[in-house]
Amino acid sequence: MNNVSGIKNPNASLTTLGIQNEKNQYWNLTPEELMEHSISKGMAVLADSGALKINTGKFTGRSPMDRFIVKDDITKDKVDWGDINFSFESDKFDSLYHKITQYFSGKDIYVKDGYACADNNYKLNVRLVAEYPWSSQFLHNMFLRPSKEDLLKVNPDWTILCAPGFLAVPDVDGTRQENFAIINFTKKTIIIGGTGYTGEIKKGIFSVLNFILPTERNVLSMHCSSNVGEEGDTAVFFGLSGTGKTTLSADPNRPLIGDDEHGWSDDGVFNFEGGCYAKTIDLSSENEPEIWEAIKHGAILENVVFKEGTREVDFEDTSITQNTRVSYPIYHIENALKVSKGGIPKNIFFLTCDAFGVLPPISKLSKEQAMYHFISGYTAKVAGTEVGIKEPKTVFSACFGAPFLPLHPTKYAEMLGEKMTKYNTNVWLVNTGWTGGEYGVGNRMKLKYTRAMITAALNGELDHVNYAEHPIFGIEMPSNCPNVPDEVLNPRGTWESKVAYDAKANDLAKKFNANFKQFEDQANNDILSAAPKVVVDA
Repeated sequence: MNNVSGIKNPNASLTTLGIQNEKNQYWNLTPEELMEHSISKGMAVLADSGALKINTGKFTGRSPMDRFIVKDDITKDKVDWGDINFSFESDKFDSLYHKITQYFSGKDIYVKDGYACADNNYKLNVRLVAEYPWSSQFLHNMFLRPSKEDLLKVNPDWTILCAPGFLAVPDVDGTRQENFAIINFTKKTIIIGGTGYTGEIKKGIFSVLNFILPTERNVLSMHCSSNVGEEGDTAVFFGLSGTGKTTLSADPNRPLIGDDEHGWSDDGVFNFEGGCYAKTIDLSSENEPEIWEAIKHGAILENVVFKEGTREVDFEDTSITQNTRVSYPIYHIENALKVSKGGIPKNIFFLTCDAFGVLPPISKLSKEQAMYHFISGYTAKVAGTEVGIKEPKTVFSACFGAPFLPLHPTKYAEMLGEKMTKYNTNVWLVNTGWTGGEYGVGNRMKLKYTRAMITAALNGELDHVNYAEHPIFGIEMPSNCPNVPDEVLNPRGTWESKVAYDAKANDLAKKFNANFKQFEDQANNDILSAAPKVVVDA
């Protein structure tokens, strides 16, 4: 008989999953117990902050080329198959699943129950069956946590098998490499093997929600942060890495709903998660005080390095990876809402770090422009952000989360447009990047100005000012904004050479149009009409 410890539904059994385990099963252990297991197994140590420090092994980030979706009757006509969503055969999945269940035999197994979606109307119970105790603790940190009473009766809607030590044989198993993350919508199961990177767990369920909520529940799933004001007005922030999404949504006057994944239903916005998974590279208490204070007992630090002879983390050390991370439950954030829900969003912000200095610091988008820029998901990387980048480089990620979208991006954009119209929601494009010239010539937009512009938009102070249309991008630029110099608001006026600005704006417009060609065949005329107008011979 198996040695079972922890809290579990008395009717729950791993044998129903095909796991005939003859060793220890640990069900829903506390974070403290899981930390003890990780440390006693030599998998982790404590940092001086009290957080658990782990190394995820060979993989310190997601492996997008090794994420698959089983192609079957549910998915074959709905998933946007291609360079992001790779298909996997059902029989190959079954075979690999069986191998993993056999792999678990004779091993300690850590089972953790949690759920996604803070709105109970869309609640998704998730059960993780994991080889490592810190994988189980990650689920506790990142997902919503059932009460002890609920744990005694919970049944999973979805199951994740996570076996970092199990390696596939590509020629036999149908994978690309030894590692894999495979989603099966018919069996409501995700299998993860060959990688210890915890983000595969989180993003696997996010991908699931990105499929079932729009297609089955008329809920727009969003890769975004969100907060709510004193008057109950909800704001949503989209943005790729480096655009300021975490910084700008962390407002002491506006409680945090969540920092990464949300749904927008007819009742409002709700967090998918119960925690935060933040990058820690170059982290400091001055620049990111909320994250800094959240790194304490219960948090998990991934792939960081201690300063020599200490247990103090050197957040500037990237010798393992630039993608150093920390996961922690959302209650580690002092200003987080206890119930991670808000009303219908009044304002939505698309954040971009335009290193070319072309886009206005803030502009208002029409419904058509919002759908176009949502699909585009633009930002730019500058020298030093990645190896090999020596000058500004355009980055486009559809809906600000392309790797996690099973459906075609136009599906999400059309839902956004419908909800904008239905609820009269404002959408703003905010450039946190360069002004007065491109990177290397101009200067980064001052954070105090960006905060002032967002505050003005939230307070309705930009509802009654004059606007000018950008000659190429067609977006509306406010003529004035409280606490922001007027001359900052029109980017062309900040450049010494207007001819140089026009040429750079034209060049960026061409990049937008070139990127959008991949979506044109499924984009409606409203979306296509919002493309920037390239000026010939500019």
